Amino acid sequence: MKISKLHIDQYRHLENLTFDFTYQSGEFKGQPLDKICFIGQSASGKTGLLELIYQESCRLQNAVRFEEITENKIPNYNNPDNILSGIINFISDTINRTFTIGKTNIEPVFYEFQKKEKLSNFETEQLPPLKEKENVFYFKANLISDNNIDVFTKNPIDLIEIYRKKNEVNLENILDNNFNNRNVLFNDDVNPEIWLFLLSEILEYRKNFTQKISELIHIKDGSVDLSSLGSEIQKWQKENPNKVELFAKKFNPLLEKLYLEVDIVNTEYPIPIKNKKTNGIIPIQNTSTGTKGLLLSFLPLFKLDTKDSIILIDEPERSLYPDMQMDLMDHYQNLAPEAQFIVATHSPFIAASFEPDERFILYFDEEGKVAVRRGSSPIGDDPNDMLYNDFGINYINKFGQAKYNEYLELKQKIFFEKDEKIKKEYAEKLEKIGEEYNF
Repeated sequence: MKISKLHIDQYRHLENLTFDFTYQSGEFKGQPLDKICFIGQSASGKTGLLELIYQESCRLQNAVRFEEITENKIPNYNNPDNILSGIINFISDTINRTFTIGKTNIEPVFYEFQKKEKLSNFETEQLPPLKEKENVFYFKANLISDNNIDVFTKNPIDLIEIYRKKNEVNLENILDNNFNNRNVLFNDDVNPEIWLFLLSEILEYRKNFTQKISELIHIKDGSVDLSSLGSEIQKWQKENPNKVELFAKKFNPLLEKLYLEVDIVNTEYPIPIKNKKTNGIIPIQNTSTGTKGLLLSFLPLFKLDTKDSIILIDEPERSLYPDMQMDLMDHYQNLAPEAQFIVATHSPFIAASFEPDERFILYFDEEGKVAVRRGSSPIGDDPNDMLYNDFGINYINKFGQAKYNEYLELKQKIFFEKDEKIKKEYAEKLEKIGEEYNF
């Protein structure tokens, strides 16, 4: 499932906005964008758009259980301010699903679901329900919290037992491969059961490995065949791949710039992080805020089925150095290659990972209302050019601007100066400023 169109008559402070989330040219013209980037000043509505797409995706999934092509459904709203008036279109691998939401100040709110067109593999006249794999995952900007990190500080051996007692967790449901992972909101207070599910394969591997070792060294006749012990362990490990190692192959390339890596041997933590220089294990609570955020977002995308899903991320750049931001979207897409990513960012380094067609810039027009335009800088453009062209920011501050004005004045003085000695002084000063500020 991918979003392809959004028209807002009214939603919070956003009015009369149209977003065409399709490629405008090239081989994929008219098809939904693989990734979308919202740029804009604070209070322009970037986070609000993520919340809107998340809530309407969830409501659509709950409402398309109807078999008729067109149905009306009156939803139950707790907060009238979050009611969209407009049109939103999602495309799955079967049909286009469009629904219109009536104006709340004139008439009751309703959804109208319509089949817009038949696709090649759609031959019936019924509206099929969304598939279980068509999930929506929303990573909010406040994801990094002590509450979410807590589960990663526990010893794997004790972890499940701790939460069984604390929350009366039904372990069979958590470890069930059919766990319903659709529409998960990752905020600052994620249910610990979700983290347990995401860690379940790792914990299960650790438990089975411990049991296997115990079986191999169990003394029945008073002796242990140490010569065969190592080969038996290697045989078992070959047949049962280390789940931590599988995660490390995806996660380590990003940690590399931090001189960190996932230690596949250590069993003190569910996902142990090691300093590559000292080989010392770093408790996750002692790592940087950025590292915590990467773990909390990468593990869900590694574990969950993201095919045909929408992944919403608010401020993916949070607490990450620019060199980490530059490649971040590539790492995310490697984890979820068949999902549609939608991010809101203040970072020109993140924005530079998107094509101009994939960038939507929110800005305030002359009347103070929010308007939208597409990006103009090419993908991979210099962040300074990105700031100027798409963010609409003069990236030179007042001190740099003063030096630039001085630089221009010196060039003019050199042109008109007749005294060669003074001209030389001007030229030397001009060269110094030019080298210092790269003018």
